[in-house]
Amino acid sequence: MTLTKADLVHKVYESQDVSKVQATDAVEAFLRISKGCLENGNNLLLSGFGKFTVKEKKERRGRNPQTGDALMLEARTVVTFKPSGILRDRING
Repeated sequence: MTLTKADLVHKVYESQDVSKVQATDAVEAFLRISKGCLENGNNLLLSGFGKFTVKEKKERRGRNPQTGDALMLEARTVVTFKPSGILRDRING
């Protein structure tokens, strides 16, 4: 099962004493702030949840999996996620 933004809004609405509009605004504000942080190249640490890190990947050799042809993959910026120890322990039981 995948948790969507609409599901997240609904869970905030159910668990807090706020209107649906306020729940939507809260979720949208959190996502906007988080995206802005990562777009600016900053890392995002959410205690008890994990850390989103912006990393630069260098140009490298790769291959097309369908044809096997070699090609060069361009340098790019990626976002990685490392779960906190608390989250990792809860997932693993």
